[in-house]
This record gives sequence, C-alpha cells and structure tokens, in this order.
Amino acid sequence: MNPAPSTSPSVSQLARFFVPLALQSASQGLTYPLVAMVASRGEGGPLNMAGLAQSNTLMFILGTLGFGLITTGMVYGKNREGFLKFRSVTLLLALAVVVIQALLCIPVAAHQLFEHWIGLPASIARPAHIALVASLPLQFLFFLRIPFQVSMYNGLASGRASLATLMRIGLTALLAPLFCYFGAVGPVWAIVCLTLPVALEVCASAILAAPFIKALEPTRTPPPRKKELLLFNLPLSIGGCLLSLSAIIMGAFIARSAAPERMLPAYYLALGLATPVAFGATRLQEVVLTFAPRHDKDRRTLWFALGAGTALGLLPLLFTLPGLAEFYYVRLQNLAPGDLPLVRITACALVIFPMGVALRAQGEGLAGFAKKPFTIIAGQGAYITTILLSGAAGLWLGLPGNLIGATGLCLSNIASTSTVRLLLDRIKRHDHPVPPTITSFGQSR
Repeated sequence: MNPAPSTSPSVSQLARFFVPLALQSASQGLTYPLVAMVASRGEGGPLNMAGLAQSNTLMFILGTLGFGLITTGMVYGKNREGFLKFRSVTLLLALAVVVIQALLCIPVAAHQLFEHWIGLPASIARPAHIALVASLPLQFLFFLRIPFQVSMYNGLASGRASLATLMRIGLTALLAPLFCYFGAVGPVWAIVCLTLPVALEVCASAILAAPFIKALEPTRTPPPRKKELLLFNLPLSIGGCLLSLSAIIMGAFIARSAAPERMLPAYYLALGLATPVAFGATRLQEVVLTFAPRHDKDRRTLWFALGAGTALGLLPLLFTLPGLAEFYYVRLQNLAPGDLPLVRITACALVIFPMGVALRAQGEGLAGFAKKPFTIIAGQGAYITTILLSGAAGLWLGLPGNLIGATGLCLSNIASTSTVRLLLDRIKRHDHPVPPTITSFGQSR
C-alpha cells in the first residue's frame, strides 16, 4: 500500500482511481447498445431490441442479489481466509440466482411475467423470453468475475482491473458487426455476442488478479463466517434489487401509455446510451470508501461527484447531433427515421440522470463509511416510491411514454440522494458488525 499522504486527495488522485472504475462499470452497459444492432436486425426489428432490454433488465434485477458483493469483498476479503470465504459466498449466490432465473424461463412463468405483470405486447414479450433463456450462462459469468475484481480493488489496482474490461468492449465492438454481416441476428445471437467476450474477460481477470490473490496474507484472527458475509451483503443487495426493479416498473408504465410499440424502443434506445455512463457514476461509492472524508467539512468527493456526473450526463447528447444520430440510431439500430425525434427528446430529458446517480452514489458511500446500511435502504425506498408516483402521475397527465420513463429516473435519483443526506445527519449511527477498514491513506477507521 502506498504511504499515507499528509493532505486530502487531489482531484487528479480521485480521477485516477475513479476513471478506470467508471470505464469498467460503464462497459457493462456500453456493450448492450453494441449488440442491440444484432437483435434489431432479426425478424421483428427494433421490437427485438425492446425485448432484449426487458430481458437484460430482469437479469440484472436477479443479479442484484450480489449487488453488495464488491463492497463486502473490499471489507472482508483483505486476507487469505477472508477472501476464500468471500469467494465461496459469491459462488453460492451465483448458483441461487441462476436457478431462480431458470425457473422464470419456464413458459408459463415467462408468459405471466412479461405479458401480464409487465404488460408487454406479445411482439416484445417473445424475444424477451428467448433472451432470458439464452442469458443463463452470462448471469453466472458476471458473478464469477467479482472475486478477481475485488482482489485488484483491494490492491488499489483499479487501472489493472479495467484492462480485461477494455478488452471485452473491443471484442464486442468487433463481433457485433461481424454477426450482422454473416446474418447471425436476433435475440439469441445478441446474447451470444455478449457472452463470448464476458467469458474471455473472466479468464483475463483471473490472470491479472493472480498476483494479488497470491500475495494475500493469512489472518491472525478467526475468519468471518459465511453467515456474517451474507448478512452484510443483504441490505445492499435488497436496495440494489429495488433500484433495478425500477426499470421494469418504468417499462410497465410506458407499455400502458399511448403507442407503446413506438415509445418503448425510443426510450430504450436513448437509455441504452445513458445507462452506461450512469453505471460509471455508481463507482463514486467506491471512491468515497477508499478516499473517505477526514472531517465533516471535507466535501472534496461531493464536488468531484458533481463534476463527474455533469460530464457523464453530457456524453450521450453527442449521439443526438445531425449525422451521428442518423448513423447510430437509424443505420446501426434500425430505428425508423420518423421516430428519431422521439429518441432525441428522450436523450435530452435524461441528461441529468447520470448526475443524479453520481450524487446518490457519493451519498451512499458516506453512509457505508459511517456504517449506516439501512440509511442506504431508506434512500432506495424513496427512489422506488418516486418511480411509482411519477409513473402514475405521468399516465394520469397523459405524458408520452418516453418522457414518463426519463422523468421518473431523474426525479427518483434526486429523491434518493436527498433522503440519504437528510438521514445521515439525523439517524443514530447504526451498530453494524463491520470490522475496521483501511483507506487508501493507510489509516484504520
């Protein structure tokens, strides 16, 4: 570990740690627009893409059972025995999630889920079901890479951890047009195009993480029990499930608005570019946990979150510019030219979405450092409540479906971060069994 600096971290230090993490997290969303062209060129066109988006959203909702695993590993996986226990818990959760997803793939359950509960038209529900079945191996691979990532984060090697992810992005960008060229299109081939690069990413991550895992020292104290790790992960995972569930809820509201077969593709195409940068913004939580504020008036990470969130929010607007919009949305994503204005409007409405996510993640990082996990859950409860209220209000007011979704996401993040920050000052410190952690400054806290 590097020597402890005598001053608070500089903006450049924060950026050097954050940017690789943001790139890695953003790639999880960035690869989906790349493979959307594979899905939308199959029979059904952009409806396949909308079905793929619903399937991926459901897959991530299930995957949020491990939402808190990275934070859990950063706390408990700093020694050899703790890391082995953490890896074992990760694999157990992976198997549980895959089994649940497989049960939802049963035709009767899938029909009830997609067409009755979510309310998707049959033209979108069918590719959603197909994609959910095909993504079972992908779900397991996402869990498999977590311990390797954690070992590198604990070694302050966020840049090294991002190398395998950058390889994954490049390979996906290469495979997607090749699949289209050879006619391997539709929802199944889109999932295959996602899965192959992730499998290679896991292998590369294992190689890159090997020195850090080998260097772990044995602990002189009894290692944590699996139950302890699961109980620490559970509050964060429940909250993550609520956040991911919001995308399904938004889809249900849009499906009940006017012209859902136009609004859903427009919304998901714009969200397909806003989501990757929002994923990147979530890594402000790890920045706060690593570069924890030294005193109450230290707002360096807050200002950094504002700047990073603003920059990330503006990036998707590049794709609304003339020429680039036609190339990406119409030529690559097979969108009808007449629906391009709907996508542009949605993209503009989503511009503060990444900033809201950045501020929420920074606040949740403060709550995690203060050992107040249930404060995070309270904020996420405000998030899901705002989603429901804004969606219902949008339908009642007759808003277009694409604006119902964009408005709901922006307002819900604002409500969540406001709740967390209010409770941080008013709720008594939660007595949660978390051992002292070591910040990047080498201080025990």
